Amino acid sequence: MNTFIAIIIIFGLLVFVHEWGHLVFAKRAGILCREFAIGFGPKIFSFKKDETVYTIRLLPLGGFVRMAGEDPEMIQIKPGYEVGLLFNNAGKVSRIIVNNKSKYPDCKIIQVEKIDLEKELFVQGYTDDAEGLVTYRIDDKAEFVHDEQVTQIAPYDRQFGSKTIPQRAMALFAGPMMNFVLAIVILMLYGWFAGTPLNESLVGGLVEDGAAIEAGLETGDRITAIEGEQVSTWEEMTSIIQDNPNEPLEFEIVRDGQQMEMTITPDERTGPEDQAEGHVGIFAPTERTLMGAVTFGFTQTYEFTRLIIEALGMLVTGQFSLDHLAGPVGIYSYTDEVAAMGFLVLMQWTAILSVNLGIINLLPLPALDGGRLMFIALEAVRGKPVDPQKEGLVHFIGFALLMLLMLAVTWNDINKFFL
Repeated sequence: MNTFIAIIIIFGLLVFVHEWGHLVFAKRAGILCREFAIGFGPKIFSFKKDETVYTIRLLPLGGFVRMAGEDPEMIQIKPGYEVGLLFNNAGKVSRIIVNNKSKYPDCKIIQVEKIDLEKELFVQGYTDDAEGLVTYRIDDKAEFVHDEQVTQIAPYDRQFGSKTIPQRAMALFAGPMMNFVLAIVILMLYGWFAGTPLNESLVGGLVEDGAAIEAGLETGDRITAIEGEQVSTWEEMTSIIQDNPNEPLEFEIVRDGQQMEMTITPDERTGPEDQAEGHVGIFAPTERTLMGAVTFGFTQTYEFTRLIIEALGMLVTGQFSLDHLAGPVGIYSYTDEVAAMGFLVLMQWTAILSVNLGIINLLPLPALDGGRLMFIALEAVRGKPVDPQKEGLVHFIGFALLMLLMLAVTWNDINKFFL
């Protein structure tokens, strides 16, 4: 149950920040954002603020921001339709009653002859109390009422497609960008709470049953040489230790100004690529400073980004295996292991997942933010947009293939962790 709650909180945070990035930059560009949703499927909670409906949906598998113009408008009024009109104080149409007009006795009934809800914003038609055609101006924030559901109209200048290439690109890029920002902030907090590592050959802490504590090493000892080789940094020291598993090593240390020597035999463990490496059970020294925490946030985010990109590079070089990927089941299992290690480790895991989400969404694959950015880049090169129907078909096929990959990865995770 604790793991399940941790998963919900972590994924909720990652999705919220990602979609919030889309929402903020879309609104800055003047795009009408109809809905900000966390999850998919039926709504379990919603409220409306300004022009946007904020919803939490049943399936916590992602989220979305529904921008006007990305999909065809759900309500279309054609010549011959009979609708009701309500007016604001300026004499403009504020509501268009599509059906159930009897519930609005004050509305003016009009048989539509011509209507423009995108550019000129007017409706023209015939009414019972006027001879010939009458024309009414429509407010740019007018609303449809259909089956008692209210939907704001989207004039062309409020639609996604009306904005400049930089504005649209930024609205799409902002989601992944905010995942990187979140990772930086989380790692800054981690660096402040846990301290940031120092690249010095100091003993910052000791594992209770490690070879170092058994040999008599103490926290605060400075290691100056191993087997006669001078060391001053953490990397130099750990490199020698890792290269000599099960081999007695002569350590020269300084403790409270006193020079000392002791022999420590590194234990053996399995390192990267299943190679044996030595370890003696000591932790790196740390310091807690504001500048150190800020630097740690940026440098660790960069390192996580580099490692994830290198792993994705295996796809290009052909070193591909489903074992290199993890779906919801795999992430749940890993989170269970990480949560048992403590809150600080869980913070690092959240930062890794946030960076991963940002990178995956920037891949130039259909249905992802990177795929949509690719079409915007293509528009910039061609000087005109790709046909929306063709682009929609590409995204649909890409989404279907991504779902098939997700099913394959999930099945592989089930076999790997539970069967």
